[in-house]
Amino acid sequence: MVKIIECPRDAMQGISGFIDTAIKAAYINQLLEVGFDTIDFGSFVSPKAVPQMRDTEEVLSLLDLHHSKSKLLAIVANLRGAEDAMLFPEIDFLGFPLSVSETFQKRNTNASIQEALITVEEIQNRCEVAGKTMVVYLSMGFGNPYGDPYSAELVAEFVQKLNQLGIKIISLSDTVGVATPELITELFSVQVNAFPQIEFGAHLHSRPEKIEEKVSAALLGGCLRFDGALQGFGGCPMAEDDLVGNLPTESLIEFLESRGQQLELNKAELAEAMKLIPFVFNP
Repeated sequence: MVKIIECPRDAMQGISGFIDTAIKAAYINQLLEVGFDTIDFGSFVSPKAVPQMRDTEEVLSLLDLHHSKSKLLAIVANLRGAEDAMLFPEIDFLGFPLSVSETFQKRNTNASIQEALITVEEIQNRCEVAGKTMVVYLSMGFGNPYGDPYSAELVAEFVQKLNQLGIKIISLSDTVGVATPELITELFSVQVNAFPQIEFGAHLHSRPEKIEEKVSAALLGGCLRFDGALQGFGGCPMAEDDLVGNLPTESLIEFLESRGQQLELNKAELAEAMKLIPFVFNP
């Protein structure tokens, strides 16, 4: 069955005005009622780097997890953030942004790829002890605008390294919305077949008219895990295109169900979540 990871953290983090903590928590609590597999709810990173996420710990304390089947994922960018996240038993997954682009890795985590790989190994070792699962996002997984080396073979090399570290979930990320359907299908089909023990996800950014062809291509390649954000909020600021945002979850759901996927989501609760969006993302 296809898994949908709803990403309010990704949707909120680029909003310049600070969203009230109580509003964040109320929105995420409503998302928890929908039945998504996982909620990417916050991040343990420097408040200077991402001011919007400075209240993640407080938001977590306000979440009602008792009647939800959804799991929680928090993003971390270094070992210190990971250790902070591991203090909370409510958090199931720790997500780490690893890039195949040296330029973007330095911009995103202020570290080289080699340094980031060492950090991945350290966090993975601690996750195994703490009973957490690490999710590695391969940023710039479909190409980059910096002129850094890129190829499908390079992506395969990264996956091989992560497999050797015991990583069980890898999300291929189209950070700036450059992926073609052909490349999406190729990358997923090759990796899914080569590493059946790894769960591969798609974190795709897209212009609205390209959404269905990209999701269809990922399905064709064997991807069964998709990230989305209601109404497509979020995306990479470096894309320099307001239309290249996250996959709108409502569009993702509609398309997947049209392809016969049984998602087992509570549509009434989803409608209530949609009603809250103007109050959350009001500039």
